[in-house]
Amino acid sequence: MYLSLSDWRSNKASNTSRAAQVAFKASPTVIALGIVSMLTDISSESVAAILPMYITGALGLSMIAYGFFEGLNQSASALVRIAAGYAADQTSRPKPVAVAGYGLSMVARIGLLFATGFAGIAAVIGVDRVGKGIRTAPRDAMIQQASQPEHLARSFGLHRLLDTIGATVGPMLAFVVLLLVPDGYRAIFVLSLAVAILGVAVLVLVVPNRKLGAKPLFAAQARTAQAEPAEEPGRSIRALKFKPMLRMLSRGRMGRMLCAAGLLGLLTVGDGFVYLALMAHGTMDYFWFPLLFVGSNLVFLLLAIPLGKLADRTSRAAVFVLGHLALALAYLCASGGGSLIFIVSALAALGLFYAATDGVLAALAGQLSPEGSVSTGIGAAQTVVAVARLLSATGFGVLWVLIGANLALFGVAALLLLAVPLAWYLLLGKSSQPAEEN
Repeated sequence: MYLSLSDWRSNKASNTSRAAQVAFKASPTVIALGIVSMLTDISSESVAAILPMYITGALGLSMIAYGFFEGLNQSASALVRIAAGYAADQTSRPKPVAVAGYGLSMVARIGLLFATGFAGIAAVIGVDRVGKGIRTAPRDAMIQQASQPEHLARSFGLHRLLDTIGATVGPMLAFVVLLLVPDGYRAIFVLSLAVAILGVAVLVLVVPNRKLGAKPLFAAQARTAQAEPAEEPGRSIRALKFKPMLRMLSRGRMGRMLCAAGLLGLLTVGDGFVYLALMAHGTMDYFWFPLLFVGSNLVFLLLAIPLGKLADRTSRAAVFVLGHLALALAYLCASGGGSLIFIVSALAALGLFYAATDGVLAALAGQLSPEGSVSTGIGAAQTVVAVARLLSATGFGVLWVLIGANLALFGVAALLLLAVPLAWYLLLGKSSQPAEEN
């Protein structure tokens, strides 16, 4: 059964009361991590905004090569997210793991100055995305630890706000550099490296290296895990713990959340496809391509904190699921035409989608993760979404070739509208209660 209207109102009133009783205070740690992410996104998004033109124009590689790079961009981070989160939980020290991830992405910026062919660019993108995969879950665990439980999604919204400032400034910086220096790709790469170094410095020098407060998972629980064999002589204790940890994360409310996130992720195509579909209508010159990133990021910038606050006061799961309706609207607008109203509406809907889902998913995963497994739980949710989006991007690319961009976007939007009620049932149906205990 679905959550009844009276139950929904009662649940909403209870959550609102708890959130209203405690005044929101922005944690210095959350702000510092937001500044780190802001600087890192200035670095990464300034490159991402010109990478399609650089690969196909300056380097002369084919669109097939670019498609491979886009898939690599989606999938490489998924390979290490859970492992990085598990390492942070086992050591109870997420900062060193996060530093390693940010540092690896910084090294990738150096590689951009020397990579000139397919293999070199693939290696740089792979290293950068692995770095992102390593840093994300430990960083989000630090945010959760430093935040007030009653305002968890709002704290994540604050972090994403600062993060999105960087994601907005980066493409604008790239646009200005190319405006002043034609073919100034190397100048962008140098600026990207300088800002990445500054971001790592802030992380190392400003963010405290606090120990996670919860006890390590399975210190006692491993003895009672169902069907878990006794420890074998000489077997690694850490290796013995990883499998029961994943089993626990796949059960109950957390398991239903992973299923819902994966289902919706399968119908979330890459932003680049939306932007390319808008450009394909022929009403804009490709010179303006980087500014499409700016448009959706500005909406994200405006809505990240308000929607985080709404999620804390009502239902994080509901805000996350319903945010995908905005994504369906973005697809419909991108397929509708190239007029200004469709372009603005698509960018606004895309920004609304990310504001309702990005930080809220991390808050929801941290909330539902068993004690001592916050980093691993967040990493698991992010891995499920990353893998689902990789499959989605690959499948959508095939659809684009077979039936065209507009019809493909319309079809995915229709499927997404059908998937939202199912995701709602998984997260907010009667059988999943209590799923929203803020």
